[in-house]
Amino acid sequence: MFRRDVKKLDDVLARFLRVSGLETPLLQRRLIDSWGEVMGPVIAKYTEQVFISNQTLMVKINNSALRAELSMMRTQIVRLLNDHIGVMVIADVKLY
Repeated sequence: MFRRDVKKLDDVLARFLRVSGLETPLLQRRLIDSWGEVMGPVIAKYTEQVFISNQTLMVKINNSALRAELSMMRTQIVRLLNDHIGVMVIADVKLY
């Protein structure tokens, strides 16, 4: 009898994504897509643009009072978003 090297499908897929260089862009996309869910519908309503550049989440907020309020909560926002994804994807948030 021979022994098969059986691996779980999620391990194989995770390794494939990592080797092919798709893991980081996939995690970044998941974080961007979760902005409205994590921050809530009111903040999502005032959000115009969300993207990641150099581990910094760039968010365009079209309400200056809300932008000022959120800028004081930057570290909490980073923690909430990274916790939602399960890994550290961003290190900072810039609101403009």
